[in-house]
Amino acid sequence: MSKQKKTRFSDEELEGFRKLIEGKVVKAQSDLELLRSAYMNNGNNGTNDTSPTFKAFEEGSETMSKEANTQLAIRQEKFIRDLKNAMVRIENKTYGVCRITGKLINKKRLFLVPHATLSIEAKNMQS
Repeated sequence: MSKQKKTRFSDEELEGFRKLIEGKVVKAQSDLELLRSAYMNNGNNGTNDTSPTFKAFEEGSETMSKEANTQLAIRQEKFIRDLKNAMVRIENKTYGVCRITGKLINKKRLFLVPHATLSIEAKNMQS
């Protein structure tokens, strides 16, 4: 008798990934709120009594920081969306199956990148 090749993760394994991803979603949403509050603040950094040169530097730095925070927030929103999509795949019992090769993605890869949809093999084929 030949050993049947595993085509999906067990319900227990999927439950473990679900818990991992839920924790990452909570942290990612918390980080997103911090980023949003950072770029939506009123900019009052208490520089009213400092020199005009420093104030101009501070305002320029603030603009750059807002742009950087906005970009980080956009990336964070995509990360949260990808994690939530992974949760849907867990519900459908398709989580961890490479969308190119159809093989199971290595568990170590999924622990590091829980929203991965490609195996390393498929990722390398794209390069």
